Amino acid sequence: MRRRHLLLAGSLSFLARPSLVRAATPLRIGDQRGGIHAMLDASGVLTDFPIPLQWSEFPAAAPVAEALNAGAIDIGYMGDAPFTFGAAAGVPMKGVLALREKRGGLAVVVPEASPARTFKDMAGKRIATGRGSIGHLLLLALLEEAGMQKDAVEIVFMTPADARSAFSSNAIDAWSTWEPYTSQLELEMQARIIGDGEKILPGTSFIAAADATIADRREDLGLFLAKAAKARAWTASHIDEYAVVWSKLTGLPAAIPKRWFERSSLSYTPIDAQVIEDEQRTIDLFTRNGVLLTPLKAADILDASFTSAISAP
Repeated sequence: MRRRHLLLAGSLSFLARPSLVRAATPLRIGDQRGGIHAMLDASGVLTDFPIPLQWSEFPAAAPVAEALNAGAIDIGYMGDAPFTFGAAAGVPMKGVLALREKRGGLAVVVPEASPARTFKDMAGKRIATGRGSIGHLLLLALLEEAGMQKDAVEIVFMTPADARSAFSSNAIDAWSTWEPYTSQLELEMQARIIGDGEKILPGTSFIAAADATIADRREDLGLFLAKAAKARAWTASHIDEYAVVWSKLTGLPAAIPKRWFERSSLSYTPIDAQVIEDEQRTIDLFTRNGVLLTPLKAADILDASFTSAISAP
């Protein structure tokens, strides 16, 4: 009987400490190749991190949003365009941290032998990209900037793997893509950029969290976001080291991420008024072009309540 009482007392003691229960439950994170996992590993900020992390890698951002919707992950990393599409589709999530970079690597690329020299030369041509991706967003922005009609080019929706294959076989005329694909195409195939997102797109990606995670694991989420922000700040001044670790994790030559990082000026920001304004620009661009049919307000899909946690030392 005494042994039973001791066991019961021990169980009650454990349950009385919810932090121990939380720590035993991993945060499930959806990432893309060379995304926030590489950044966190390279910076070393997760040393002695008290919460177990369970990583899942996806080929693009849309499946990350789908995994959040299915409750398969707690946190996901994605660009502003797929985040917007996911929110419009009703995925129960909020953007909780913004990652910034210059958009020179978000680009429409053509093969080395292509006669095209500017984006206007793409009139009547086939351009591959992912539906609802930042590449899709770029095409719409470039068409507007050039004063071209929406149907001036033929947009062919493909996964990155299929687009790479089609690009290599000249089955498409151009690919509207993002990093690291842009740098990889430039270095390995001498592809050329004929239009990019610099100065016409905000350059925002998001770490998004499921609504349930925000409600039930706020403290754990805040700790993770603080580490992510610290890691992002580290990458800006350690490009060479970051490129080496990124290369080991992905299997791609270090020259590819180094080219990407050097032209991107990586940074982070909590959700603030500027981030909300920039996200509304993305929403409005999709809406003007008839791609987004669901009314959406940026302030409703972003959560600024983690600012103090992110700024903590």
